[in-house]
Amino acid sequence: MIANELSRRLADLFRADRSAYRPCDGGGQKVHTDVEGNPLTQFHEYFHGDNGRGLGACHQTGWTALVIRCIETAARLKRS
Repeated sequence: MIANELSRRLADLFRADRSAYRPCDGGGQKVHTDVEGNPLTQFHEYFHGDNGRGLGACHQTGWTALVIRCIETAARLKRS
């Protein structure tokens, strides 16, 4: 289904690989963490079409928080 594929692709922008790199962080830097080692995620205004790097503002961009729903959906589909 197209909606499931789009959800998976959007969620993949925020998924770290084995080296702890995420496309939304530019792929060249490890996942940012807080002082306790918890991962921090910035939800950018838009993303580069080829490499997924987050671009533009990373404040007041609540629309990209919908990725949480996409990750939940992808996880649910993976379990079934």
